[in-house]
Amino acid sequence: MVDYRPIPDERDVFHEYRSYAFRPEEGVPAYDPADHETPRDTLGSRRGVYEDGAADDAKPRSVCRHYWLESRVRGDVHRTAGLASVATPPEYRRRGYVRQLLARSLAEYRDHDVRFSVLWPFRYRFYRQYGWDTCTRLVTHECEPSVLSVASDAVDRDAGSFRRLEADEYEALEPAYETYADRYSLALERDEEWWRHRVFAGSERDPFVYAYERNGQVRGYLVYTMDGTDGDRTMVVSELAAIDHDAVLALLSFCYDHESQVQRVRLRVADDVPLRAIAREPDQIETTVADGPMVRVVDIAETLSAVAYPDRDATVTIAVEDPLAEWNDGTFRLAVSDGRADCRRLRDHETLQSSADVRLDIGALSQLVVGFQSAAALERTGRLETTDASSLETMSTLFPETTVFLGDRF
Repeated sequence: MVDYRPIPDERDVFHEYRSYAFRPEEGVPAYDPADHETPRDTLGSRRGVYEDGAADDAKPRSVCRHYWLESRVRGDVHRTAGLASVATPPEYRRRGYVRQLLARSLAEYRDHDVRFSVLWPFRYRFYRQYGWDTCTRLVTHECEPSVLSVASDAVDRDAGSFRRLEADEYEALEPAYETYADRYSLALERDEEWWRHRVFAGSERDPFVYAYERNGQVRGYLVYTMDGTDGDRTMVVSELAAIDHDAVLALLSFCYDHESQVQRVRLRVADDVPLRAIAREPDQIETTVADGPMVRVVDIAETLSAVAYPDRDATVTIAVEDPLAEWNDGTFRLAVSDGRADCRRLRDHETLQSSADVRLDIGALSQLVVGFQSAAALERTGRLETTDASSLETMSTLFPETTVFLGDRF
């Protein structure tokens, strides 16, 4: 047994654990509140697990941070917890502390009516064993600025203009962001603190933020940094948000306009940004696709009762294996009528599991619910089993595949 509790007064210990876990090559810099307790650093809630009965001043065995967020899933906004900074010093590793930290974190999320947990993993296999699974594919395009001249040729430069924004002007970006984010499942709802300290502020240096305006309204924006030195400099775009294709072209043209200043442009975007389709020379673009953050349903019964469904009446039984949350490890009856749902856990899981219409693990179910994977794709790869074709068709109808993109790092 462990004691799971907040660690608000042990920030130096949190800093020590986090530095050793994620940047050991730099050593552990001496804790300095001026450097390590910036507004960006203090977002979220610190948690730790301690030996049961440990003194108040004891050191935690493992720590993490929770960000209390909201995200869009299937057209509605749901409470979402961002899990970050999971760190355990080497003297306490391989003793099950992280497993207990994750389990107790899920229990806290459940108490707060959180529907989804999201995280950026250091290793996918590690978190997959505890029920999280991939929810975003990150597409990175890298090319010489000249490759983007096609956008400059296509855009009407007199139709709009660019201006640099500071954090105090974040509200100017909100309408464009809302339109952009509505296209993506798991896109975050951003409040003032998130805009100021996660978008306009960086961990080591603040990015540039430029807005593209047309007819007095922001139609898109870029968040980027400059890496390298003169002669070997790269413009690194971490966020490109546009409300229409013309705005996409304008933003790419803005990148091209840095041709005299940078040798490369690197853009990290959602996979529906058609850069290769726009380019005259797609063979001059280096495109990589990588797994991004991971997602997990916190409470199956509550989440499946809360998300929106197509206008289709259906009833299906779903057997789920969850290695971490006992309230999810069981068989559930999902009944949908007029777009509303009721999901309840059934008793006698072992008896019902073999006769359930659908069988899958919590990671696969989480991907299905947010729209990252279709039921058919999960079935083809052996991650979803059904008793018959009609059950697969029902799951495909209730949980259609959508475009998922969670680009905010934390």
